[in-house]
Amino acid sequence: MAAAESQFFDAKGVKVHYLIEGTGEPVVLIHGLDSSARMNWQMPGTIDALARDHQVIAIDLPGYGESDKPDDPAAYGEQWIDDVILLLDHLNIRKAHVVGYSMGGMIALKLFAEHPERVISGTLGGAGWLREDSILQKIWTHTRSLGSRSISELALTADQLKAIRIPVEILVGDRDPMKKLYVEPLESVRSDWRVIEIEGAGHLNCIVKKQFIDEIEKWLDMNRQK
Repeated sequence: MAAAESQFFDAKGVKVHYLIEGTGEPVVLIHGLDSSARMNWQMPGTIDALARDHQVIAIDLPGYGESDKPDDPAAYGEQWIDDVILLLDHLNIRKAHVVGYSMGGMIALKLFAEHPERVISGTLGGAGWLREDSILQKIWTHTRSLGSRSISELALTADQLKAIRIPVEILVGDRDPMKKLYVEPLESVRSDWRVIEIEGAGHLNCIVKKQFIDEIEKWLDMNRQK
């Protein structure tokens, strides 16, 4: 199997980098805060594993990895969701499985709410629900870096969360503090979404656990389009 190919596309004047590997149903991978496609998905072997029978696309969000790092706040937050859609359009992909980790999971969840017609299935890793008007949302608005401040734009209302109709699973380390902060609030609204704890994993090392990659593979197989 060939190694992931490095490519770029133009997203409203911003040069966005992505890795692409494999053939089959498409899977988009969205990395976490202060990470990148290579760090979050290539180095742990996730891209290679999923590319055995999927077309895997791992994006570097603007501000991270090999993508442009604009000074304009409009290039972050909500725009990240549009960037994923623009990438699908660029590749002529109508619908894809979407997997996001940490910040990438928050982006994915808002994408599920706003563009469900573009999603086959969803996986949230190390992430859950950032509630609109919550203390956590307010904390993000006061963080120092442009990228992390923009996370506040990824919040959803309970009604938006309830309205999501695509199949979603949550993978979270059994030692991850995000479980209490974001996953438990999500479970209180979406008890129908299954939550799988990754054994012996905190927030940073969850992505390197074999169980984490195996669970993504199983979920993709369960939700193949007929």
